[in-house]
Amino acid sequence: MTFAALIVAAGSGQRFGNALPKQFHALRGQPILRFAVDTFLRHPKIDKVAVVYAVDWYQATQTALAGLDSVVLIPGGDSRQQSVLRGLEALNRNIAPDYVLIHDAARPLINPALIDRVIAGLKDHSAVIPGLNVTDTLKQTQNSTITHTIDRQNMIRVQTPQGFDFSTILAAHQTQMDQTLTDDAALIEAQGGTIFVVPGDERNLKITHADDLDLALRMMTDQSVPDFRVGQGFDVHRLVTGDGVILCGHLIPCPHALLGHSDADVGLHALCDAIFGALGDGDIGQHFPPSDPQWRGANSIIFLKYALDRLAARGGILHHIDLTIICEQPKIGPHRTAMLARLSDLCRLPQDRIGLKATTTEKLGFAGRGEGIAAQAIVTVRL
Repeated sequence: MTFAALIVAAGSGQRFGNALPKQFHALRGQPILRFAVDTFLRHPKIDKVAVVYAVDWYQATQTALAGLDSVVLIPGGDSRQQSVLRGLEALNRNIAPDYVLIHDAARPLINPALIDRVIAGLKDHSAVIPGLNVTDTLKQTQNSTITHTIDRQNMIRVQTPQGFDFSTILAAHQTQMDQTLTDDAALIEAQGGTIFVVPGDERNLKITHADDLDLALRMMTDQSVPDFRVGQGFDVHRLVTGDGVILCGHLIPCPHALLGHSDADVGLHALCDAIFGALGDGDIGQHFPPSDPQWRGANSIIFLKYALDRLAARGGILHHIDLTIICEQPKIGPHRTAMLARLSDLCRLPQDRIGLKATTTEKLGFAGRGEGIAAQAIVTVRL
């Protein structure tokens, strides 16, 4: 089964009260749009992520998603429904997924566990939405005067992502155009379809007004029981004659190579072990045994992506990396900028959250004799 995520980011955000659409405003140093996109990209069950953007804000969308090259960008329409339809039709041409999760870009705090619940619901249902029970008394008003009280029993507050059988929601959008409908499930409802509800998430806030930014920031920083963890990893590989050394996913041309069952990238191996350590999830040798021939000569980026997927599956966020390369040769300094950029891209982490250093052992030990390279990594994660 293939799952796609369609992020709707084509709105102008008129209620936000600013010329700049809300999806481009910064939240903890990153555009609001990037948070949701990044969460779906990291989710191990999502095969493709697409963003529907406002045609007048294409450059801003590109800037907000810089470095996330696998994201499909689709120009939106004059209304939300037109934008979603264009997104679905583009996905149909691109990968024609079995299922699609449609999510508002204005909900940056989407949790991987909520994505899991929607996906699980799609095993037995063609339309699934997250909802929250209504606890406040509901009143209908007219001209600031209450006209009557609404029975809140069986009422819910609807969120996104909303999940659908892809062909069903595509056909619904193609055959019924109703600009008054405020979410995609309403199309299924209008056609008499059944919609299954899974528990929503109170933290899955939709940013509508400027004050919501402060609320989102408090939600991100003021958790009742934050689960911060630190993981440590260490790896060593022997230097042999070769055509270059791969460190942190970057090839350093030199008359040496690192000897190992895979490509022997000690930097990424140490980083993987640090992530596994923070999760209490064994070590790289358990997940990728050197006795298994399928990993012979394997690119270590595969291992890192796997470790990051394990972190995402636990609802985890990578906050910081501190990585030290220990060697006499090759010289790391001329390649540090490229290695740092590569790590930033692979981990989808700003460069100011990555410490990348190189040191020697003052000619002492195996590293000092130029026999090998070692790496030590420390990561900070939040579950």
